[in-house]
Amino acid sequence: MTLPLRLVPQAGPSVWTGAALSPSDWMLPIGGEAVTEIEAALVALGGRAPASAAEAPLPQLGPLLREVAERLEHGRGFALLRGLDLGRLAGPAAEAALLVLGAHLGTPLAQDAGGAVIGRVAGPGADPATGAAGPLRFHADPADAVALLCLRQPRVGGQVTLVSAPALHNALLKADRAALGVLHGGLPHRHAGGDPLLLPVFSTASGSFVGRYDGDALEDAALEPAQRAALAALKDAAAAPGQALTLSLHAGDLLLLNPHLVWKQVSAMAAPAEDARELLRLWLSTPGSRALPESFGAVFGTTAAGAPRGGVPVAPGLVGG
Repeated sequence: MTLPLRLVPQAGPSVWTGAALSPSDWMLPIGGEAVTEIEAALVALGGRAPASAAEAPLPQLGPLLREVAERLEHGRGFALLRGLDLGRLAGPAAEAALLVLGAHLGTPLAQDAGGAVIGRVAGPGADPATGAAGPLRFHADPADAVALLCLRQPRVGGQVTLVSAPALHNALLKADRAALGVLHGGLPHRHAGGDPLLLPVFSTASGSFVGRYDGDALEDAALEPAQRAALAALKDAAAAPGQALTLSLHAGDLLLLNPHLVWKQVSAMAAPAEDARELLRLWLSTPGSRALPESFGAVFGTTAAGAPRGGVPVAPGLVGG
């Protein structure tokens, strides 16, 4: 006998709307001494990537990063550190600095089959096929935490839009319980194993809320009418006035988020190549992560709380950098 799904509202600081937040709720300014600490850690490492926080001590920044880790897992699910002096962290030093900061939050994950742990993200820009601006889309990274270091921000546009997944859950609970039930039931996703993999958009594992919506991986042809309607209801909820928070990143900003709680949207826009936004991206597996639904094992490898998981499988014999 299958018991009916019990839909309950989510509570706590992870349930937020953009209209209700002020910059003091998510921004943490850092001063010039932060870069001095990072530079000292880089000198001590001698070109090596840190295997742990102990190998890259940050006496002042370390406690702040522990606070960030708490915010990601038990707070609003995101934070922005503002004030890194990229003039002193140019070129490869910026990538090395991101790895030092990441070591205080978790373990870096491979972002391609070659094992590279730093991704360089250019954009958003125009759709390469049409040259036109594209719609907002959700994207979910296979990680417990995502760090985005802004190297360059365009003069116009290029913002990042964030939404609270538990807040969207609650909005649908009020507006369209049927759609919410469908999203709990799962949507078909493309999978290397062949047949589409059914993954829930909203779920609970070991008492913890988990939200994951990767529009890029959906198997559109396999969507049933009720699933298409549920996705439309979800997009409408995300687009409601005041629901999302749109940020304009500055060069030197470090945005950190927990993709199980906070979803990011990126809109493509036309911009000259020399004026495009440029980011460094780091995926992390975190020691304080929540449990995930068993079906997520196909994406993360394992679903146990705090377990090393996520990233892109690395081809045998390849070592990332």
